Amino acid sequence: MNVTKPLSPETIEAIKLLGGKVALARRERRWTLAELAERVGVSVVTMRKVERGDPSVALGTAFEAAALVGVPLFHQDSARRSVEGEVVNSRLAVLPATVRPRRVDDDF
Repeated sequence: MNVTKPLSPETIEAIKLLGGKVALARRERRWTLAELAERVGVSVVTMRKVERGDPSVALGTAFEAAALVGVPLFHQDSARRSVEGEVVNSRLAVLPATVRPRRVDDDF
């Protein structure tokens, strides 16, 4: 039995927004659902799930569809994305690789 964790309302909203943006951009390009599915390398059923905001779709699949139709995922300028990536990597470099659970002293 496959049990999925419930998602927060913010997550559901973001997934549906991304799917709607993909659907809009695809239609503006006058691509059929089958054409986009072929370009992404998935079935039409999976592409329909992306556009409906189904959270069971792989993140990479949704991002690839968005990128192909021109929906910006982060910043549109690749140089800016590179800078942001470098900032994230430099901050990660100074933090511990693993985080241990904190012991809470709640004995008053």
